[in-house]
Amino acid sequence: MSRGGFASSGLGGPSRNYGSVTNNDPEVGFSPTELYNLSENITTNVYTINNSWRTLERALKCIGTVKDNQGLRDKVHVTQLSANQIVAVTSKDLKRLTVVVRRGDKQQKLQVEKLTEDFKEAVARYSDVQKQVADRMKANLLLVNIDDASTQDNQEENEDRARALQQKQMENKELKFEQEMLVEREQRVKQIEDDVLDVQQIMRELGALIYQQGETIDTIENGIEHATDNVELGASELLKAAEYQRKSRRRMCMLLSIAMIIFTILLWILISSFRSGS
Repeated sequence: MSRGGFASSGLGGPSRNYGSVTNNDPEVGFSPTELYNLSENITTNVYTINNSWRTLERALKCIGTVKDNQGLRDKVHVTQLSANQIVAVTSKDLKRLTVVVRRGDKQQKLQVEKLTEDFKEAVARYSDVQKQVADRMKANLLLVNIDDASTQDNQEENEDRARALQQKQMENKELKFEQEMLVEREQRVKQIEDDVLDVQQIMRELGALIYQQGETIDTIENGIEHATDNVELGASELLKAAEYQRKSRRRMCMLLSIAMIIFTILLWILISSFRSGS
């Protein structure tokens, strides 16, 4: 379960904005410890979201059947509140993790991309079943049993009162009961709608994160390819320089040899001239 905790809410509470990842986090240095902790939190939260999805799927099969009751509705409500809060916390963790891993290696960036995809898939499954549950709950609202109210009214009719007065009282009570039912229905529908997670913004922002991660990985690959090309070009230049140096030494040796021969001939001529003069 996420370290961010859960938010509590009563029936008919105000609408909530779950899962926004629009915080502008500052650039930070690479931290292996924070990378590990955030990755562990996100993995755990994805597992919890998937469990919430399974819980709602089981509840969906019971809503509107003889197994449907207020206890089941309360469990669905609590499950959605918890899962919605986990989605919000995980979205922020993913945003932070994307910032932390900017100075990491390619493998770590691929790990973040995999976590983002897993979270995106889990939220999509959860949101889909959540909407199905909400639609079925609104179509099968649990309201006060009208037969019970009618029984109570019939008991009052047995008292010694005038029939006209009794009829008036019944009409007033029925009108009040219908008004209360209408208010209760509106409250329950509002609660059901408030519990439904709006994932459109989350998906847009997660898509942007995945795109940014892909660009970063492509940049790393391009850098590696560019470095490889530079190494190969440098090796080729070194080979050319070595060949040039070898040819230069060969020419130098030849020139020295020719100079020695010329020097020897001149020396022999001088010696011969000197002896002839003697």
